[in-house]
Order: sequence, then structure tokens, then C-alpha cells
Amino acid sequence: MKRQLRLPFCFSEKDVGEAEVVRRVLESWRVIAVVGLSNNPGRDSYGVARYMQHHGYRIVPVNPNHAGETILGETCHASLQDAADALQLEGKRIEIVDCFRRAEAIVPIAEAAIAVGARCLWMQLGIVNQAAADQARAAGLEVVMDRCIKVDHAYL
Repeated sequence: MKRQLRLPFCFSEKDVGEAEVVRRVLESWRVIAVVGLSNNPGRDSYGVARYMQHHGYRIVPVNPNHAGETILGETCHASLQDAADALQLEGKRIEIVDCFRRAEAIVPIAEAAIAVGARCLWMQLGIVNQAAADQARAAGLEVVMDRCIKVDHAYL
């Protein structure tokens, strides 16, 4: 029997719909490109990526400031396209694009996620960009906005 995704104390029908998308995304796809992943263990992006990695997800770091470095045992890429090209050599693809960038930087990330054939655009807690969400949905991607992937995974 599937456990239901638990929700915060107060929730609406919209929250229930989002919970189903979150469950589907986290249960279906295992390769996460983390855009804006820092090599600093004190940063949220690092802690979230480390948690997801420890729970069986493949983390693909994307940060032009750290391209070529190793973060969490994985090579960091300058762009989603570079990451997708590297994964293709392994017979894999980017499935979830998890964004740790300011809201105003998300539209180009959404465009890149579409271009590489990602299946989900995930904007972390505090990140809302409706134009990027609409663009990604129109291209067939699942979209999760203003939610923490680590927190949502812990609720599964």
C-alpha cells in the first residue's frame, strides 16, 4: 500500500494536487541536475544535494563557477547542456532540474531544461517564476515551484 504524501497542517486542494506531482516526480525519476550547487558544505544547495544523493538519487552539479571541480563525488558542469552531453555518454539523461538560483534567473534555466529533454523543473523553496513554470509546462515538463525537494522527499 502506498503511503500518502503528508502535507503541512493547513492545506488546500492546490496543495493536494502539488503533492501528487511531487510524489510522481520523486518516485519516477532519479537523476537530478542541481543548478547552482555550491561546493560549500554550509550552503543549502550542498546539504539538499547531499541528502538526495544519500537517498539514492544521482546528483549532477551544474555551476559555471565550479565547472571541472568535483562536488559530492561528481564532476561539476558549466551548463545543463554540458551535463546532458556527459550523461548521454553513460546512456543517462537529466530527469529533474533542481534550481538554486534567484527567481529572475529561472527562465533561461527552464529553456535549457526543455532543450536537454528534462522531465521536471523544480524551483526550490522561495523561488517563484510563473513565466518559467508556464514555459516548462507548455513543453511537457512537470513543474514544482516554491518547494524544497529534500523536505518533500522526507515526507514520502
